[in-house]
This record gives sequence, C-alpha cells and structure tokens, in this order.
Amino acid sequence: MINLILLGLPGAGKGTASERIVDKFHLTHISTGDMFREAMANKTKVGLEAKSYIDKGNLVPDEVTAKLVEERLSQPDITEGFILDGFPRTTNQAELLDGILDRLHKPLTSVISLEVAESTLVERLSARFMCKECGATYNKLSKKPKVEGTCDRCGSHEFYQREDDKPEVVKNRLEVNEKMNAPLKDYYDQKGLLTVIDGERAPEEVFEDIDKVLSNK
Repeated sequence: MINLILLGLPGAGKGTASERIVDKFHLTHISTGDMFREAMANKTKVGLEAKSYIDKGNLVPDEVTAKLVEERLSQPDITEGFILDGFPRTTNQAELLDGILDRLHKPLTSVISLEVAESTLVERLSARFMCKECGATYNKLSKKPKVEGTCDRCGSHEFYQREDDKPEVVKNRLEVNEKMNAPLKDYYDQKGLLTVIDGERAPEEVFEDIDKVLSNK
C-alpha cells in the first residue's frame, strides 16, 4: 500500500503528476478542497462545523480540517492507498496527520516534493487562462485549446485570466507558499520520508522519477 503526500508550490505540476500516479498505482486522490465541498454538501457534522467558519470569512481551524481528513481517510474506498493534496500545509497539521494515521493504522510511505525555480513557476502560472463558461483551465505554454479561441469542453469563445495568476500576484503567492512549504519539507526529511524531484522537466520525465520512488515502496 502506498500512502503519499505530494508537495510543491503552485504551478509545480502536482495536478499532472497526481493524475499519472492515480492511473498507475490506483491510489485514492484526496483533495482538501473537494473534501470541504463534499462534507458541506452532505451536511456532515464536521462539514457543518467547517461551513460555520467559512460563512463568516474565517479560516477553518487545523483541528476541524484534521477531523475532516480523518473522516475521509476512514472511508472504505481507500484500498490501494492515497495521495493527500492540500493537507498538511503546516507542521502543526503534519503532527495532527501523524495522530490520524496512527489511529487508522495507515502510515505514510512517502513524501515527494516537486522543485521548480520561481522564474519558471511565474512563467507557468502567468500563462494560465480559463473558460468563462465552464471554468476549464488552459495554459499558453503547455495546454492550449485544440481549436484556438474555442473551449474544448463547452465550445465557448470567452476566456479570462484569474487575478491571482497575474505575474505580480503570482510572485507574492509563491513567497507565502514557500514560507509554509520549507518547514514541512524539513519535518518529513527528518523522518526519512522526503524525496525531492526536479519538476522543471517534461511531465513524462518527472513521472519516471516518481514511478521509481513509488515502485520501491
């Protein structure tokens, strides 16, 4: 069984890598964003607790997020293992996760960090644009619509760039994320779980390295 955390700054290629890992190793991909939406839609106890903070514009406390993660990791669809996406973000959350995994007898097997230079990340993120109708995401560098000016998914011709994908905002986002990411990498490095992989290369090459790490687990 593979239980994995994938780390990396926005634009490092975690989404692409996750898809390939799920395809090959049949892991359950667990995104905290999806978990929040699902728990709130299903009106679970923890979902309603999280919603009470979100509705007031407050951050959801770590303990509430951790309860949500424990609820999700307890579900029966996690047969081959999991990839955690978006949690933990801090060492406090990492410690809470250790407690959850101990209780569920599902120890972490690997933590992979995709490392990409800031200049590359700014270039990648600033090249992102979205369909105004359906929200499909494209990239001027790596993922253009099949027909220029037409959304592959819904056929719309209207696109826009998110405010937080503009270069000056991207730099600030990356600085904030790096401050959170660095202590986490140290935390898992000290536990002997961390592998750093160069994310500057083509997705196929990046996945080759990830495959080597996970195939040895």
